[in-house]
Amino acid sequence: MVTIENKILSCLKKCGRGTVFFPDRFARYSSSDNIRKALEILKSKELIINVARGIYCYPKIDKLLGLGVILPSVDDIVNAIAKRDHIKVVPTGVHAQNILGLSTQVPMNYVFLTNGYAKNLTVLGNIKVKFKQTSSKNISFQNKLAMLITYALKDYGQSNVTKDQIDHIHKLLRLENKDSIVKDLALMPVWIRNIVMKAYEQE
Repeated sequence: MVTIENKILSCLKKCGRGTVFFPDRFARYSSSDNIRKALEILKSKELIINVARGIYCYPKIDKLLGLGVILPSVDDIVNAIAKRDHIKVVPTGVHAQNILGLSTQVPMNYVFLTNGYAKNLTVLGNIKVKFKQTSSKNISFQNKLAMLITYALKDYGQSNVTKDQIDHIHKLLRLENKDSIVKDLALMPVWIRNIVMKAYEQE
């Protein structure tokens, strides 16, 4: 007899390890209560892990170095939420700076702009994630690098950006297609726009 747990596990194996998922993904298998019980059984067998309230992961396992279960990143979890809710999310502040290599600081609190509902949640035990609602226009960037640069620099503030940081940003921009960056200039504050365009002055 094929149990609900086996059906769920079979589905997760097809999706691959590292998949972040929600109980309603398996709604076709049974009632909400039965799905919840099946997930608890799989969790007790250490086949899946709970990464936040109502959010699970079929984790990657490191056998080569013996590290065991590899937790998903905050971005993995946030992107799974965005996909489920059909919303856009944008990293800001220290997280954006970290992604760009402008900072080595790892944030304990993450803030994402979103065109969805504002909300707060705790993931991976103690990491705080905040979804801050904004208009769709503010996050309508076509180029991811342009978007990250904008929100990383906004957090620093115009008077606090260093020459080394600007030089680093220019190196990143020169590796990117200029035309795709230029399309997003209108979404940037004037002072950030000026920093971005100086990367291409010597071309």
